[in-house]
Amino acid sequence: MAVKLRVGIVGCGAGRTHLVEGYTPNSDRFDVLALCDLDPRRLAAVADEFGIGRRTLDFAELLAMDDIDVIDICTPPAVHLEQVLAALAAGKHVVCEKPLVGSLAEIDQIIKAEAKAAGRLMPVFQYRYGNGIAKAKAVIDAGLAGKLYAGTVETFWKRGPEYYAVPWRGKWHTELGGVLMAHAIHPHDMLTYLAGPVARAFGRVDTRVNAIEVEDCVSASLRMADGGLVSLTATLGSADQITRIRLAFEHLTIESDHAPYRPGEADWQIRGRTPETEEKIAATLADWQYVPSRHTTQLRLFHEAITTGAPLPVTTADARKALELVTTIYHSARTGHDEALPIGPDHPLYRSWAP
Repeated sequence: MAVKLRVGIVGCGAGRTHLVEGYTPNSDRFDVLALCDLDPRRLAAVADEFGIGRRTLDFAELLAMDDIDVIDICTPPAVHLEQVLAALAAGKHVVCEKPLVGSLAEIDQIIKAEAKAAGRLMPVFQYRYGNGIAKAKAVIDAGLAGKLYAGTVETFWKRGPEYYAVPWRGKWHTELGGVLMAHAIHPHDMLTYLAGPVARAFGRVDTRVNAIEVEDCVSASLRMADGGLVSLTATLGSADQITRIRLAFEHLTIESDHAPYRPGEADWQIRGRTPETEEKIAATLADWQYVPSRHTTQLRLFHEAITTGAPLPVTTADARKALELVTTIYHSARTGHDEALPIGPDHPLYRSWAP
């Protein structure tokens, strides 16, 4: 029988999703003992729904609970830094929603704190997990793809005034960015998860859909570390909603499912360029075991990492790479130049990409 980790969740909006998709399917691995939220009605509603007795409006009170092993942070982005550092200082393991923080300086601060802490920190990139993307990753990891030629990542979503009626959204100091930071960061992480790191980026951002401070349209051109070329396009003004990743490799082409928020779940199209490659793909996937999507698998792997000492499924280093790409595209959009990664403390936007 698995050792159960005892969890306290702060933020009952995204926190409810974690309960539905992550903790309930993994109830043999986790006990959610406490919830924290600033809204008493939302707190009561979610706690009642899942039968959670301990409820608090005070984050410090949640941290002081000695029988909590894991703090799951599902609050607005602007408070992540403070809460992550406090949770690590309290000796807890930490799960934190994206975006982890609002600058590379802040994530480097967290990396230093984590190195000294008893607990371990897992950023949330749940789009990496699902049966479709797992098959694609297995084929790539088996060495069947060859070098990347070119690819596209499309995040065509729909957000209007009702979405931005939530006070912290659409503002630099609270949401920390727009479609590039808050929405397309997931498909862009899927890209690097499959195709490796980015070496250079040229980007444009604009606010064309909503009356907000942050951007809601993005176009970028990437040179990957292995030389492949990838274009990124994102908007919050689409009439319908899709997420699509298409990657043309030397020996095969992969295309994701188009479901906007679950693009990793359904089977992906994986086409070999020759009959021989098709046979190798089939052999690689012959004894396939189904991989549940999103939080279900990420939190199962988190439990395994914490209880056995295995590597975390997503690390602060992964989150830093995602924020490096965000920073580089924002910087390129202002300079009008192709910009290089990785980024160190001497970069002009290291401490903040906000205007």
